[in-house]
Order: sequence, then structure tokens, then C-alpha cells
Amino acid sequence: MSKAGRELLCKKFIDNNTIKPELFDNYIVKRGLRNADGTGVVAGLTNICNVHGYVVNEGEKSPIEGELIYRGYNIRDLVSNAISENRFGFEEIVYLLLLGDLPSQRELEIFKSLLSANRDLPDSFFEDMILKNPSKNVMNKMARAVLSLYSYDDNPENISPEHEMATAISILAKMPTIMVSAYQVKNRYFNGKSMFMHPLIKSQSTAESILSTIRPDREFTDEEAKLLDIMLMLHAEHGGGNNSTFACRVLTSSGTDPYSAYSAAIGALKGHRHGGANAKVTEMQDIVKANVKNWADEGEVADFLRKIIRKEAGDGTGLIYGMGHAVYTLSDPRAVILHENAKKLAKGTEYEAEFKLLENIEKLTPILFAEEKGNGKVMCANVDMYSGLVYRMLKIPQDLFTPLFAVSRMAGWSAHRFEELVTGKRIIRPAYKSVLKSRKYVPIGER
Repeated sequence: MSKAGRELLCKKFIDNNTIKPELFDNYIVKRGLRNADGTGVVAGLTNICNVHGYVVNEGEKSPIEGELIYRGYNIRDLVSNAISENRFGFEEIVYLLLLGDLPSQRELEIFKSLLSANRDLPDSFFEDMILKNPSKNVMNKMARAVLSLYSYDDNPENISPEHEMATAISILAKMPTIMVSAYQVKNRYFNGKSMFMHPLIKSQSTAESILSTIRPDREFTDEEAKLLDIMLMLHAEHGGGNNSTFACRVLTSSGTDPYSAYSAAIGALKGHRHGGANAKVTEMQDIVKANVKNWADEGEVADFLRKIIRKEAGDGTGLIYGMGHAVYTLSDPRAVILHENAKKLAKGTEYEAEFKLLENIEKLTPILFAEEKGNGKVMCANVDMYSGLVYRMLKIPQDLFTPLFAVSRMAGWSAHRFEELVTGKRIIRPAYKSVLKSRKYVPIGER
């Protein structure tokens, strides 16, 4: 196609897909299903999770310390008890989200055995679905692989509680295996590096299994595995309104099969405005590190952050990625927990200086935004501020930052699919108002 032809297509693409912003106000359309104050439009009810970051007092939002509640249990209690008892907690949280209650010791052991028994991929699946069709993006490959599991199910359209639970557990268990396999193949085909395919060790926890299969020498410390376990616990669920979970519920409401619903959720999570945001945070942090000589000098850090806010540096958006959240105001509980645990692992290592730099970014950004914008908006660090550093300390490649999010969030998606199947009973179908005027048909010879 000629340059002129491409330019014409691009012009039509933009012109015919543009709606005047003022029309959204005229028709009181809540773009992104968000109210004018940034709060989400209430689209449903749930027993699964509560994401609490503010209170509304006489019509005004008042900031509070953030809370993340799984099935009535505060995430801080779930994480702190796993830490104090020196055990892995992700499997317990998966059980809680799927079944609604905390398991007994016996129930947890049975559940962990069930996950271990389901980690292996079906015969020839790796060769046919992953090895022969490498992808440059691990998330795309994971979505395709989950969708492909439909073909290996004898009764994939069965939506009975027994089959739905079995399917969710099977996919939950296989997600780390799919992720690592997709990454190893990508590394071989597109990065020109060696591919390591280690056999699974059934006795390992999810976090241990991931580290064991990612690393060429399979070596890792208990402290590293426990930190990754915390990451999985924190990312397991975040309410029904987040984009990927809502996508899962929308597809579920149509009556489609679980593989289609979960695959769609992975696709939604990949987006840079959702789970893929961690890549933007890492990119911005790398820019700061490259342009600030003394990371411990608050003045120098502040000077460069001002340039980013003024759109004189960074990607030109004026955003400090890793700061701010749609719901949390004073604090993101996940970021608080990560901050505490990352600090312990970074102390005395090559990562300590970088950790302190991130602390400075977290401290200075709200102050600088207030000075530059004059709005005094309450702003806190979100989970992505420290997640990339934690993954780097765990020697996890950036290609797997968002896929690890998906591995964990599969627990929340499953829980919300179950709830939608049992309680929803209606296809989710919001309205869109057409603002296009009628046009008279013109015969092709007269155009």
C-alpha cells in the first residue's frame, strides 16, 4: 500500500472513531464506568473481596488507610500469620477464595496435594501448543494455552459446580507450568538463550516450584521462596470491578465456557493500564536511575521528578508510575506489605540503594504534585512501586512480571466466575447511546 493510502486509512480510523468529549457530559455517560469523582459505578454485589480506600461523607470522598479484605479476612492478617508461622500462604488463600472459608490443616494438605497432582500439562501439550508456536509475549501465549486446554477436556461445556471447581483447580495448578514453559521457549527462539526445561517436583509449594523451574541451577533460598509467596498472596484478588475480573464476569454472564472466560481475563490483565502497568513503572524507574547521579540526594531526585511531572522527561505523560491508585488514597496495603518485606531482603545487598531511591520517589511525589499542580490530591504508592524491585531481587526476568500476576490472580477470577454463575443469572449488557446522525445511502457509482 502506498504512503498516501496508509495516511488515508489512518485518517479514517481516527475521524470515524472519534466522539466529541462534551457529548459524554451532555448525555451523563460515565466513561470507563467511573463516576465524576473517580469512584467506580456499582455494577454488582460480591462476597469475595472488599477493596477499601476511602469513605464518602456527605457526598465527599475522605481518604483513609487502604484495606484489602479476602472473604472477610484482612490481607495483613493473612500474610502476617503465614510469616509468623514460617509457612507458605498462597495455597491457603486460593482455598479461601474458591471455597469461602479458611481450611483446617488437613483440608489444606489435601488441597495442596490436589494442586500438585494437576501441575503437569496434558500429553503433547507442551510440544503442540507452546514449543511449536513460540510467542514474543508470554501473556499472549498463556491466554492461548488456557484457551487450548478446552480441547483436552472431555466435557468442556459442563458448568456444574463439580466440573467448574475441577477446571479452576486444574488451570490454577497449570498456570505456573504454562508460564515458565512459554518463557523458556521465548528465551530460546527470540532471545537466543538456552532453554531449561526442569521436571516438576511435586512436594514443592507454588512459589518454590516457580523459582525451581525458572532458574537454570534450580537453587533458591527459603527466604526467596517465602517472599515470592507473599507476592502471590497480595496479587490473588482485588475485587470484582478491576478490569480483568470484570472481563471474566462479563464473559461468564454470557454462558460461555470457563476456558474462554479465563483466557479473556488474561488478555485484559496484559494491558498497560492494568496488570501490564508494572512494565511502565520499571521503565520509569530505569529512567530515574539513569538521570539521577546520587540516588540518596532528595533534592536531586526531586529535581528530576519535577521534569517528569512537567512532561520534560520520561514518556511525556507527566505521570509518576507506581504512584496513585483508583481506589486507595492514603495507602495501598499491598505496597505497605511489600515495602516492609523488600526492605528486609534488600538490606546489606546491591539493591539497598535502589530501595532507598524508591522510598524517596514515594515520599517526594505527593509533595511535588501538590506544588506543580496545586490540587493537593492525596496520593500513595501502589503495589507496582516495589513489585519490580522484589522480582529483580528474586532474579525473575521482566518478561514474567505480569505473567506472575496472572498466575496469582487466577484464584480471584475463578472465585468471581463461580459467584457470577450462581448469582448473576443475567447477561451483563450496559447501554451505549448512538450519537451518529442518519445518512442517506449513495449508490456506489456516485460516491
